[in-house]
Amino acid sequence: MKSMRQEIFSGVFFTAIAKYSNLVVSLAVSAILARLLLPEQFGVVAIAMVTITFLNLIADIGLFPAVVQYRELEKRELDVLFSISCYIGLALSLVLFFGSYYISAYYEQPLLDGVIRILSFSLFFSAISVVPNALFYRERMFKFIALRSFGIQVLGGLLSVTAAFYGAGVYALLINPVLSSILIFGLSYAYFPRRFKFRFRVETLSHVFKYSTFQFLFNIINYFSRNADTILIGRYLGMNWLGYYDKAYQLMSLPLQNITQVITPVIHPILSIHKQDRKQLRDANEKLVRLLALIGFPLTVFLYFSASDLIFFLFGNTWSPAIPVFRILSLTVGIQLVLSSSGSIFQASGDTRRLFVCGLTSAILNVSGILFAIFYYQSLVAVAVCLTVTFSINFFVTYWIMYALIFHDLLWRFFALLVKPVLFSVFFAGLFYAVSIYLLPDGVFHRLIINSVLFAFGLGLFVWYGGYREYIDIFRKK
Repeated sequence: MKSMRQEIFSGVFFTAIAKYSNLVVSLAVSAILARLLLPEQFGVVAIAMVTITFLNLIADIGLFPAVVQYRELEKRELDVLFSISCYIGLALSLVLFFGSYYISAYYEQPLLDGVIRILSFSLFFSAISVVPNALFYRERMFKFIALRSFGIQVLGGLLSVTAAFYGAGVYALLINPVLSSILIFGLSYAYFPRRFKFRFRVETLSHVFKYSTFQFLFNIINYFSRNADTILIGRYLGMNWLGYYDKAYQLMSLPLQNITQVITPVIHPILSIHKQDRKQLRDANEKLVRLLALIGFPLTVFLYFSASDLIFFLFGNTWSPAIPVFRILSLTVGIQLVLSSSGSIFQASGDTRRLFVCGLTSAILNVSGILFAIFYYQSLVAVAVCLTVTFSINFFVTYWIMYALIFHDLLWRFFALLVKPVLFSVFFAGLFYAVSIYLLPDGVFHRLIINSVLFAFGLGLFVWYGGYREYIDIFRKK
């Protein structure tokens, strides 16, 4: 029988190849679309997606992690949760469809009206897939999940590029989210069909809703924390600047998403089995932190020194205003990558109330920083600087709460895990700086190749001689 550690790495191994193939496809599609469409069109879709994301959180009402956490839920209870999702999804999609005019009027962008109406269909299918899709994670079908995501990404990317090439404009950017929501529902329902009930009782599910309520509140707070920059920049600095900012933020987030979406979805379904053993949860968290810090802090250095070359190579010279924003935001990659596993630990321990407290703290810090940057400095660079500061403060607060109140342990245990990766990254930064001054040739592609080789070689040496060979040994067994 597999240990918890082996099971986590087995799930990671199963999903990694498909997920990183997904990264390559996503980068290729984004690079092509950036050359076929205008920054303003990306800005319009960014605003629409912020709205859709918010309503998706309401539609979820914290049920997805609750289904994963409570493995003892019976078929009848799952049918009730599915029926609730259907009612909520229908109501929200209708509200969005008929309220799109008011959102477009607020941003003074008539194009938003049609864009949001199309995305209202995506909202409906995303809502009704919450329960059947959660069952894939509860049953730990990580290989299927990753392959499904990759297939949808390839199909959606091809259709988006084709539509943009033939003049679909901003609507080419809507193909992927709409198609993705429909296909995920179809596949999830085919594997885990649920029965819709017109009438039902929820008294027996009070423990589920108690758990999901704080998860839902965290999701809402985290939404505003993560999307306040998009909302405020679009309203007060304009869609053109939002297009530059959104492209920089998405590029910074791409490695985060494609690393965390390989690792963190595996954590909660597996750790929920051991939810009563806080020592096991702490040990699992520390192994994850070691791995994420090993990847994240050196990656920060690579992205910082490769910022201009990445922007020019992927998106072209017209996107140069995104470079300083991306360079500053890249400084947060290490701490965000480590922090990405914290939510699963709170969920697995059953303490979504403290997860909500962490989310509220993050929201207050981030929104305050963004407001200060926009209204005092009126600058995208200032927004990036303020977010870097607030992300760092939230990092310390979250792990203090986790260790003091969940694990009842000293915080020094956690920071001791970060010493080696941080020291290595400082040395790494000095090496990159020296290479950038004396050795890098002309040409964006050549510089990226040299920086990538330097990053891979340096990280490999650190893994081999820095006490991280255990991770190599685990994957050798697969």
